[in-house]
This record gives sequence, structure tokens and C-alpha cells, in this order.
Amino acid sequence: MHYWLMKSEPSEVSVDDVAQMPRKTVPWFGVRNYQARNFMRDDMRPGDPVLFYHSSCPEPGIAGIARVASTPYPDPTQFDESSKYFDPKATRESPRWIQVDVKLVRKTRLIPLAELRSHPALSDMRILQKGNRLSITPVTAEEWAVIETLAG
Repeated sequence: MHYWLMKSEPSEVSVDDVAQMPRKTVPWFGVRNYQARNFMRDDMRPGDPVLFYHSSCPEPGIAGIARVASTPYPDPTQFDESSKYFDPKATRESPRWIQVDVKLVRKTRLIPLAELRSHPALSDMRILQKGNRLSITPVTAEEWAVIETLAG
């Protein structure tokens, strides 16, 4: 089992949005970074725990706990010319981008980035590393345990 942190802009999909969905499940679409794509394609498995992270907002931070709910499959937005995620080089025969479904387990209190930075046990966490811009990053079991304690 692997642990993950997955970023979403709340203006696009927030924890509250997913909590209101009938199955509390959302396709994690629009990832356009090869390393993040490879994490989904090669390493994620259904049942893997996920930290649902709000980014590009007034107060970024962890907003919920989720689980990977599907195996990877082609992201349909890459084929949609009206989508901001359209990729003219992608074909249905050879898709470039994939996605997984993510199921919300529970909303947590917001654990802001500043609070994450204040815990020495999290100092090596990839989200806290200078220059890290990936929308999906692995989390160690030790980091997961600290965050679960913080989340209550």
C-alpha cells in the first residue's frame, strides 16, 4: 500500500463538493504532469489512502481523507476540444493522460500549510520541499500517522 497527497483547487473540486456527490467519488482529471501521471498509472492501487489537499486558494492545506477508488483509466478531458485540459497530441488509441477515481472517506479540519511546516516530523514531506509543484506526491507511513493525529 502507498500513501498519497493529491492537490485540488477548491474552485474546481473541493472536499465539500465531493461530500455532496451521491457516491462521494470524483474522477481526478486534468493532471498534466508526467511524474504525477506516472504515480497514478504505475503506483496507485484501489484502497490506497489519500490526503485531499486544497491548493491555489487563500489558505492551502489538507482538507480531507480519501481513498483511491479505481484503477487508472484515460482522462476523457484530453480528447475534449472545449476543455482547458484538451491535448491535441493525445489520441484514443494512445492516450497521454490518465486519471483515477478518488472516494472521500471524511472531511477533516483544515490543516494549513503553515501548521504542516511547524512539525519537525514532517520536515521531509514532499509538499513542504522548496520548488515542489507536483499535484500528486507520495507520503510516507510516518508522515501519514502524524497527519492522522493532527486531523483528529
